[in-house]
Amino acid sequence: MTREDILEAAAQVFRQKGFHGASMQDIAKAVSLQKASLYHHVSSKQEILLALLDRALELLLERISAISIQEIPADEKLPEMIRAYLQILTENTDLSAVLLFEHRSLERKQHARHVPNRDKFEALWRAVLIEGVAAKRFKCDDPALTVRAILGILNWTLTWYHPDGALAIDEIAGHYSNLLLKGLLK
Repeated sequence: MTREDILEAAAQVFRQKGFHGASMQDIAKAVSLQKASLYHHVSSKQEILLALLDRALELLLERISAISIQEIPADEKLPEMIRAYLQILTENTDLSAVLLFEHRSLERKQHARHVPNRDKFEALWRAVLIEGVAAKRFKCDDPALTVRAILGILNWTLTWYHPDGALAIDEIAGHYSNLLLKGLLK
């Protein structure tokens, strides 16, 4: 049994039961360990939660930053970021659910350590919006608010998307990009 196995199982347990509804016993059971043996690998649920949040943000930062630094116009970059973000969310549903819905369960000290990573991720999106405004491709009065709106749309997808649904995730990304870049007006 590795720490990675435990984290993977914990993400699934947290997604199913929520952080507060999940116990260390639930996690131990998911990896076929005795609860006491689990503590040889991790010290607490808070440690597990923070490790999962770090893992999720590292994955996102790696993929999204690679797109954000490409030498393409912002109005081409943003749809690529949207597509990549949705793919990550839907390919890592347990980890994504923990990131999106359980971060509020962090205790103060862990929360303070988590926030700079989250802010780094949001900054990638803001930078692309600011780049688009500077190039006169976007009109965006408040990039920080706009990023929160974009991420809100994308994040909510995790609650209803089903891989066997009518639209593939790339098609959904295309619809979102069209909405965000062209709007609803005729």
